[in-house]
Amino acid sequence: MGRFRTETKAPQVAREDPWNPNDRDPLDPKERKRLVQVGPFMVELGTLGALSLSVMSSVSIVVCNKYLITNLGFTFATTLTCGHLAATAMFLHCARYLKWFEYKSLELKPLLIFSVLNGSSIGFLNLSLGFNSVGFYQMTKLGIIPFTVILQSLFYNKRFSNPVKATLGLLLLGVGVATVTDLQLNFVGSVLSGFAVVTTCVSQIWTNTMQKKHNIGSTQLLYLSAPYQSLTLFVIGPPLDNMLTGMTILDFEYNNTVIFFIILSCLIAILVNFSTFMVIGKCDAVTYQVLGHLKTCLVLGFGFLVLGNPASWRNISGILIALIGMVAYAHCEQKDAAKAKEQADIESNKDSESAVALRKVPSSPSVRRGES
Repeated sequence: MGRFRTETKAPQVAREDPWNPNDRDPLDPKERKRLVQVGPFMVELGTLGALSLSVMSSVSIVVCNKYLITNLGFTFATTLTCGHLAATAMFLHCARYLKWFEYKSLELKPLLIFSVLNGSSIGFLNLSLGFNSVGFYQMTKLGIIPFTVILQSLFYNKRFSNPVKATLGLLLLGVGVATVTDLQLNFVGSVLSGFAVVTTCVSQIWTNTMQKKHNIGSTQLLYLSAPYQSLTLFVIGPPLDNMLTGMTILDFEYNNTVIFFIILSCLIAILVNFSTFMVIGKCDAVTYQVLGHLKTCLVLGFGFLVLGNPASWRNISGILIALIGMVAYAHCEQKDAAKAKEQADIESNKDSESAVALRKVPSSPSVRRGES
């Protein structure tokens, strides 16, 4: 009898790797249609598409904005971002009119807080760049990942394994070696950098949690929040740009080339904003930041290979270290996700076995008399 029980229970506790295509249940065609094979792993098609779109659109907009700001002299970054979000809002309004996505309402108070926080984070990042050296600004961006990990661990009960933390440290080390050169500190710049880190971390965490809490999709949340984000930047953008550049967009001399690149930047920004909300919704804020550092490495590589920017061994070694950290992070994150799914399946099987056992217990005569 003991031997018979062991044989019947073995399939229930068999450990399956959900990322290994050979271990997945072949009888689940619906789930298989949503997965694609990338090397030895199976990745959800929507997640892969969001990650790819985010990388391509972000690198494209960085190149476009770099030409617009550096070569054409249009240095009004915050006001330009206001135009990005206004273009996104208009596009999504047309998409809703064409019924490309389903509209879903949200309470005004959390939506306003979320939108103002997102807009403010952009303003603080631009102020940090204006009041600090480029090296310290890069350090500010590097500080977003560890602070996000701390916030999610303390307030959102999310656990990061030691291998994941180690790979994040390796990634940040590589990006720091490749990008951080000079570190000039000042009190005002440090305070602004602190606000930039806090607002950016919280806004990106909320981009994920609001989608789950309110059962709302990334496109729906972006559609609802983009007008308020644009309005926030419309209020703070012109005076902030005037503070940093001594000019406003009304003082700039426009020509056809400038107008073309502004429109191109706004069109690319629609894809950037759409993919950003999708990536954070499907993954989390830490994964999005890791992806952001991948974009930084790609932009640096583009400058070295295509534009002929000078590259030192420090830059190259930093990029290589960062790429190794990214690959290791993806591997460790997938292993943790597989373990979490396996544990959830085991708990589900235990609950199912308990329910079956309770149904098989015969009712006592007294209970039957009471029921009759």
